[in-house]
Parts: sequence; C-alpha cells; structure tokens
Amino acid sequence: MSKTIALVSGANQGIGLAVATRLAREFGYQVIIGSRNAENGSKEAAKLQSEGLAVESMQLDLVSDESIQRAVDHISSKYGKLDVLVNNAGILIDVGVANANPKLPTRELFERTFGTNVTGTACLTDAMVPLLRKSTQRPRLVFVSSIMGSITESLDQTTPWYEGEYTAYDASKAAVNMLASNYNRILRDVRAKVNVACPGLVATNLTGYIAYGSTPEDGARRIVQLATLAEDDETTATFSNFDKVIAW
Repeated sequence: MSKTIALVSGANQGIGLAVATRLAREFGYQVIIGSRNAENGSKEAAKLQSEGLAVESMQLDLVSDESIQRAVDHISSKYGKLDVLVNNAGILIDVGVANANPKLPTRELFERTFGTNVTGTACLTDAMVPLLRKSTQRPRLVFVSSIMGSITESLDQTTPWYEGEYTAYDASKAAVNMLASNYNRILRDVRAKVNVACPGLVATNLTGYIAYGSTPEDGARRIVQLATLAEDDETTATFSNFDKVIAW
C-alpha cells in the first residue's frame, strides 16, 4: 500500500485520539485506533470517517494476548505491514490524581500498573515487529512516557511532583524508556526511528481532567512530530517533550 499505516494504542480518547486525528487529517495516514473498549473506539473512528479520513478502529487490550494477536492478524491480512506504532495506552492508578483513586495494596498496584504500561506495551511492540520490518519506509515507533520516569528528574527536589505519590507510575515509565532503548537496538537493522515522548501534564481521563493541565492537542504535538519524521531525519533513541530534551 502507498499509504503510511499507523497504529495508535489507547486512541479512543485524550492524547491518543488527538494523535490519531492529526495523523489522519494533516498527514493523510491510514490510522488504526486501538481501543480497549471496542464501542468507544468505533464511535470515534466513525466521526473521523465522516470527514473522509482514512481511519478505522480495532479492539486492543494490552493485557490480553488474544486481543494483541487479533490485531496482528488484522493488520497483516489487510495491510501487510505497519509503518508507525505509537505506544500511547497506559494507566495511572496511584493515589494522587485529585485523590480519585483508592489506595491499592502495593503488590496489586505495581502488578496492574506494570501489566498495562510495561508488559502490555512490550507484548504489543514485540508482536508488531514482523510487520514493522515489512514497512517500505524507515519504521517509526513512539513510546509515550513521562518526565516523571526520568531518574535524573526524580532526584530534583524542586520539581512540583517530587512529593507526589506516583511510585508505580513513575517506575513503569522508567521501564517504558528502557523498552524504547531496547527496540531501538532490536530494529536497528531496518534503521527504525524509536523515540520517547513526554506529552506533559494533560487534562485527560488519566489525570482526572486536572484543571491546570494542557489540552490533548498540546500533549499530542511532540508525539506527532516523532511519528512523522522525514525519511532522512536521523532522530532516534531520544527522550523529549515539545520544548526540550529530557535526561534519562
């Protein structure tokens, strides 16, 4: 296919939906909205399709191997390749987001957080590697992380989140950064561009629609930049937000 095929996980709302919308509307990509809730994903895809955009929705649950395999089978049979993978899906269930989350036992908190944010992301990426290798472009992978996953930043007592109770989330995003580093190595033979983006503090369901957060469209900016890098752009193995490079 001549179109660029892009899969965005967790894309039925918030930052993921903003990314999917821009990739389809501004860049003409064939975008696949990955959504744990199939009905919600289909509704958002239908809205974009009504604009004439090349968008479809696919049920995708990162904690389900069967769901991931169905996604692989669908993309393989319909498109035969994958050019862009945006690993956006994630959860934040630590106490601290406007005190909206109940306090979970430590083991459950970490197992649930890592199950989606790290293990699920790793399983999805690994499953898509054969399709990314079939891309006729240099594949682009974007791992959506957070400055709160930066070990360097975590030692800075002046940051506004230093005293926050986000232990499991922070650790999971540090692990996501390491995943990106490893897939940069794994896909170096096809010169893939594998980067990590921090969208910043965004008012979404994940943050309890925090009052002083930015819009999903603002949060999507750096992710879209990295997902649409030109063929001759050598940017890879970076961790950044829209304004600056972030220390690992």
